[in-house]
Amino acid sequence: MNYRSTPLYFVIAAMLSFSSVAQAQSDLRKADRYFESAAYALALEHYNTALSKREPKPETVQRIADAYRLTRQTVQAEKWYAKAVELPGSNPMNLYFYAEALRSNGKYTEAKEQYMKWAEAMPENGARAQQLMAATEKAAKWMQQQPTAEVEQLTTISTGRFADFSPAPYNNGIIFTSDRGVEKDEKTEVYGWTGRPYLQLFTSQPDNNGNWSAPVALQDVLNSEYHNATASSDTDGKMLYFTRTHMVQQRKPGNPDPTSWVKVETGPEHINRLEIFSAEKQGGNWSNIQPFAYNNVTEYSVGHPALSADGQILYFASDMPGSLGDTDIFYTTRQADGTWSEPVNAGATINTAARESFPYVDVNGKLYFASDGHTGFGGLDIFSAEGEVGNWAGVRNLGQPINSPKNDYGIMFTEPGKKGMLSSNRDSDNGTEDLYGFNILKKPVVLAIATLERKQNNEKRNIEVPLSQVRVVVSQKDATDSTVIISDEKGEYFMDAYKGTNYTLLGTRQGYLTQEAVTSIPETAGDTVQVAMLFDKNEVDRVIVLENIYYDLDKWDIREDAARELDKLATVLQNNPEIKIEMSSHTDSRESQNYNQVLSDKRAKAAVDYLVTKGIDQSRLTAKGYGKTKLVNNCGENVECPEEAHQQNRRTEFKIK
Repeated sequence: MNYRSTPLYFVIAAMLSFSSVAQAQSDLRKADRYFESAAYALALEHYNTALSKREPKPETVQRIADAYRLTRQTVQAEKWYAKAVELPGSNPMNLYFYAEALRSNGKYTEAKEQYMKWAEAMPENGARAQQLMAATEKAAKWMQQQPTAEVEQLTTISTGRFADFSPAPYNNGIIFTSDRGVEKDEKTEVYGWTGRPYLQLFTSQPDNNGNWSAPVALQDVLNSEYHNATASSDTDGKMLYFTRTHMVQQRKPGNPDPTSWVKVETGPEHINRLEIFSAEKQGGNWSNIQPFAYNNVTEYSVGHPALSADGQILYFASDMPGSLGDTDIFYTTRQADGTWSEPVNAGATINTAARESFPYVDVNGKLYFASDGHTGFGGLDIFSAEGEVGNWAGVRNLGQPINSPKNDYGIMFTEPGKKGMLSSNRDSDNGTEDLYGFNILKKPVVLAIATLERKQNNEKRNIEVPLSQVRVVVSQKDATDSTVIISDEKGEYFMDAYKGTNYTLLGTRQGYLTQEAVTSIPETAGDTVQVAMLFDKNEVDRVIVLENIYYDLDKWDIREDAARELDKLATVLQNNPEIKIEMSSHTDSRESQNYNQVLSDKRAKAAVDYLVTKGIDQSRLTAKGYGKTKLVNNCGENVECPEEAHQQNRRTEFKIK
């Protein structure tokens, strides 16, 4: 270049341009090194600096999208995966990650579209994509329902600057996990994955007004070299179980994230695995720190301990052999000598092919856990399970706003079933979790629906047997939507419901009469409410005995108890408008043939007349009295029989014409 003939500003511009390109390349090299060592937060700093000077290449777009996903910054992840899916030769998994980001941001319609594209691009994941599309539809409906709780961020503890999560009861206060850093003389170490200090345990106490004190680090178990997290204390305050990470040499693709076991195909030469440790209170301080008997960092992680109120069961999360998915809930029981039994997988009712973690057990022994495998709003959701150790049923999503489209986990109750705390990143721009307090507005309950077929035994007595594959539409009073369920092979289905609410259930199955049931769940109901739906085959001339249809001696008036049963029949007729029936009345063998015939005619007609008052067209009903001509047992004339046997003959029936 001839500087004497070139204007000075061109020379300066060229020099600045060369300098800018060189600086951008330097930032990209640093960013790539950080990314390859799983220091994603530090990588993003340099990627963003480089982007201010030049457009990103396709491989940079991919890495930025992945880094935002792995640091749980879903808004930015959505933005960058939207670019990644348009790249030539884009990895089809980008469609899945894009859908997940959209779902976490509450964009369910857009998420469903991307799940569909993912299924088309990777047909082997079609079944999973269908599940996720169904989940987005259900979540969109759930979001329209009335809130089940009041949720508010605990700003006196969580400021939004740091990750605060997984609170647990501790000495009349709480113990929780945070990366806010610990006051020390030396420089605080920073964890490259998040760009914040390593996780440590902190405590806080409420004052008389319920205000929480400034968090204090639990110095006794502090391990300044690495993470300490997710603790659980016994009710006596003498034993503490907590999670500590351990760095091991990588032998196969693993996961360096100490909290969520995110799978990565590339990573550093070492990975983090979780271990459980216990500490004992001695002289007012925690000491005697011991490893859990089933730690095995060279093979798998164990973490997130949760101790039962009686101290006899320890729940935890692990990817140890025997896991059904990425991570499962396991439990172990305390032996007579104080040692812990061989861990047991909590089973397929609790665990899925995805992640289950952060278990919690309230003072009544009820199990809560986080999962992204059960149907939820997005990310991790909090679920509860009915039953007891080794025999769980009725896994239930706690609904919104306990759960949100983002990650929600680490629940605890200060008053069982009424109020407590949880952790969530629902309001976070940088992926960090905060602690929230909640008060339950609608108390949850499990609606245990049983679908049964009514049959008759040889004595013409009704018996009930399970009827599977019944489609039941469940609607809530004053609600605009409904839920459709299918009963299982046992004729059962467990669904979420709320106390103080009325539900209508409409059940259908090919070849059977449509049935309706109404249940009002009182505020005083227990954890589970049973509802039985009784189905009859839709067959001409099939006789169906109506239970509890009684008349006073020598009378045919419809008593109050009989009216309740006839009301049920009226509902059946309203839900099956195509059928006509014969109402028949029968007597026992005592008294004369003529007397019993007249009495049974009057009783059958009274039943028909009652149904007409309930809006059933007279043309659909026929009254027929059979007197004592169709006994169901051997209690004929002059035969001595107990009153119970005579009662079997005094019956009211209907049959489809």
